[in-house]
Amino acid sequence: MRATANTGVVYTTTGNGSRGRVQGYHYKPSPLFLNKSAHRVDVAGLKPIDQRTAIRFDGREYESKFTIGFEVEKNSLSRGAVREYELFCGFETDNSCGYEAVTHILPLLPAGQWRTKVYDMMYKADKIIDDQYSPSDRRCGGHVTIGVDGLSGDEIREAVRKNSGIVLALFRKRLNNKYCGANRRMQSNNDDTFNSYSQCNDYYRTGNHWKYQTALVKGSCLEFRLVSKFESVKQMMRRYELFYELVNYSVNKPNGTFAGFLKTIEPIIVSMYNGDKQKAESVMELAKSFQKFINTGAISQDIAEFLG
Repeated sequence: MRATANTGVVYTTTGNGSRGRVQGYHYKPSPLFLNKSAHRVDVAGLKPIDQRTAIRFDGREYESKFTIGFEVEKNSLSRGAVREYELFCGFETDNSCGYEAVTHILPLLPAGQWRTKVYDMMYKADKIIDDQYSPSDRRCGGHVTIGVDGLSGDEIREAVRKNSGIVLALFRKRLNNKYCGANRRMQSNNDDTFNSYSQCNDYYRTGNHWKYQTALVKGSCLEFRLVSKFESVKQMMRRYELFYELVNYSVNKPNGTFAGFLKTIEPIIVSMYNGDKQKAESVMELAKSFQKFINTGAISQDIAEFLG
């Protein structure tokens, strides 16, 4: 990564050969933090409110207050496509699917020049992301990890929990997946539901697990394990936008309503369904039922089949 006064931050590869080879499980190189820029050009086009809520400036450089990372699981990787990319910290084998490419820690930003640079990295990695080149099946997932400056993972979960019904609605078919189906209500591990390690680890008896949760606290971050596989660059972009709105609304509008949040994200959901407003409206109705489930535990008829 480098930057100039005229162009702002420019994302480049590092030249580290290990980032362009498939490593063993959990042996990929560490991700880099790509959420800083030394030049105002990257934030100049943002609305004043976005500059206040999404960007931190320490007098020397700009830093996004929110971060995001993606795991792209694939059955196989396109021949000749395994090399270092600006987007990915590296590749490794995956026990459940085959392979996975893991991104660096990316800035999670509102629309603007800086976000466009993140999208450019995604386009450059299309041979890995797109199923037409690197195929995936239902065993594969697309974990999304979010971070918020100044908040712990528990605090992030508490903040986004009140608006996460849309995440359960979009990825409802994975709620019965044993690798991400525990703690569907996104409760704190301090709740009575999670009052012992043994209970958290006994997925089949209690429905709980210390790791295989819908949204897993990992230190200062929150990993949404429920998210399904990535099939295209466009899909990754829409998910990026969705999670920006989820974090931004939840953190910066703590008294906002879930109805207000759905109104905010409606254009994104419509785009996810290629302009089909009927499908978008259907999933947002399901989101209301899933949000009630998160809040109270009540299971209405329209979502019962996904929570069996």
